[in-house]
Amino acid sequence: MEHVDVAIVGGGPAGASAAERAAAHGAETVLFEQGVPREDREGLGPDSTDAAGMLDYWIDIMDFDYEEIPDEIIHRELEGTEFIGPSSRVRLETTGIEASYPKFGYTFHRARMDDWLHERAADAGADLRVGTGVKNLETDLSGTETTHRLTLSNGDQVEATHVVLADGPQRRITLNALDQFLPVGKSVSDHLSPPKANHIAYQEYREFPEELFEEFEDTLKFWWGYMPGETAYPWIFPNDGTVARVGLTMPIGMDLADVAHPESYKLLRPSDERIPQGGEYIRRLLELEYGDEYDIEEDIPLVEDRGKSKGTETYPISSTRPIESPVGANIAVAGGAMGTTSAFHEGGYHVAVRSGKIAGRLAATDGLEHYNEVWKRAIGDELLRNIAFADIVKDYEPDDWDWAFDVVSGMQGSSNEGSILGKKYSAGVGATKILAAYKRRKFKFRDGKYVQLREDEYVY
Repeated sequence: MEHVDVAIVGGGPAGASAAERAAAHGAETVLFEQGVPREDREGLGPDSTDAAGMLDYWIDIMDFDYEEIPDEIIHRELEGTEFIGPSSRVRLETTGIEASYPKFGYTFHRARMDDWLHERAADAGADLRVGTGVKNLETDLSGTETTHRLTLSNGDQVEATHVVLADGPQRRITLNALDQFLPVGKSVSDHLSPPKANHIAYQEYREFPEELFEEFEDTLKFWWGYMPGETAYPWIFPNDGTVARVGLTMPIGMDLADVAHPESYKLLRPSDERIPQGGEYIRRLLELEYGDEYDIEEDIPLVEDRGKSKGTETYPISSTRPIESPVGANIAVAGGAMGTTSAFHEGGYHVAVRSGKIAGRLAATDGLEHYNEVWKRAIGDELLRNIAFADIVKDYEPDDWDWAFDVVSGMQGSSNEGSILGKKYSAGVGATKILAAYKRRKFKFRDGKYVQLREDEYVY
């Protein structure tokens, strides 16, 4: 049977980064990725779905020099983001966090970014087997050394000393692979079951009239309080040319009967008998914003040679708190599989890359025992910010979003400017209330308490 030092399940940003680091540190490394087709990619590749964008400090979290990222990956440099409430809006032109990248951020071509990470891994010596998935993972702890046996989609088996699970928010292998280390009656699905722990995202590639595209060509746009659900919101992100992605994220399986005040949401209708599907939400948003001047289907058409299927994409986003890995069994879980990505800010490419890099390096150097503490040092502050803010706004209704945006606008207008992500806040009752809520949540989740499955809960 084939034996390798490090086996990686999943070829997205976490898996590819793990493969590159493991191979660069001299480990015999193999990555398995079942592969999916895309309209804008030749052949199979990882399940790449265009990310929202890359904020300035996220590049530093990924541990990249921004100048090494190829130009063809970047669509648009960004100057800011606009948050739009039912009656109020606010524009931010700084994240408030120190960063090496000189702009607010950029939007990028996700498939090209993934492919670039694959090239880096291959150049480092990793064996990338795209088109070969993993069906099962079993771990043997009975001998003097831990052995993992991976059963592949073609029926072959591979043994590995270390395993990095990076199969994304769907966690097809991760859930069962980790359950073998939990006591009877407990399951990782209690924490990371995809229907409960994930949101569903949908987006369309649309060609905008030039004069309309110019209004947001350097800006991310988010509409909050327009649709019900915890961290549910539509967006527009500028791509290349005059193409933009119009999308949304919302909880899976939400029932209209659970919405307290459906009449207060601009994208709901009195005639709705259920929560609208993604495409209907997008049509309503475009009609609401631009329908007075443009025929949506004629003037802002779908671009059918983009995305996964005829200009559209549907994909899961992890929307939960992370778990620690069973490092005593030489297993590390990275990226969306461990719950690091966040629907609150639309994804988590940056934390996936960084956690993958850490997992790959430690697996190659026989240091996985330190993985949980190292990833917390590297991305813990970012996770704590996202989890704290998501907890603050989880019960917000439309009026709450208007209030929050008015407060932020007032903070920016004062002599002591503020930032949602940064640490400076101006005086005032509203600003004090936001700051107090943020500090309470951060205290609640301090010292790694945002982790929902701890290493010491595994049984070896």
